[in-house]
Amino acid sequence: MALASREPRAHPRRRLQQQAPCRGTRGTLKTIRAAILAAVVSCVSLPVLAQEHFTEGPVWECNRYKVRPGMWDTYMEFIRANAAVSNAEAKKQGLIVDYKFYVKPPTSPSDWDVMTCNLYRNYAQFDYDKTLEDKWDAITAARLKTQDRKKQAEMMKGRLEMRDFVGTIIFREVTLRPMP
Repeated sequence: MALASREPRAHPRRRLQQQAPCRGTRGTLKTIRAAILAAVVSCVSLPVLAQEHFTEGPVWECNRYKVRPGMWDTYMEFIRANAAVSNAEAKKQGLIVDYKFYVKPPTSPSDWDVMTCNLYRNYAQFDYDKTLEDKWDAITAARLKTQDRKKQAEMMKGRLEMRDFVGTIIFREVTLRPMP
């Protein structure tokens, strides 16, 4: 059995000297630093640039529904007797700024035809707040004339048979700034 010939190992310092010298390392590091700085500055300044075009306004939350066949009149009566009354009281108490109802002919079998919208001062009103929840609960209890949540759910479950929930859209109103 022949012994494999081994090259003598160079001392670690000597190996470093034998490697090709690194050229342009300082230039490469400067380029990387400049790229990182540019990325950070652009990420920070992007929202500022976007806001130069408009001022932020209140926030709309809109729920879309598809009314089931033969239930249009029944659902409209339900909205008038419940949602419109609750929203009017919520507006009076300052829980919402405004509310709207929209209807449209659906463009497909799964498209919405009724949309209910509430206008809030800002996105912060979407954060959980026990006080606000209690105020909404009081409005519901006064309208339904009961504090019992099970009875309230029983009284409101008919709406689920009248329509299907399609989705929620949340968007902010903006006011465009005039061109300079």
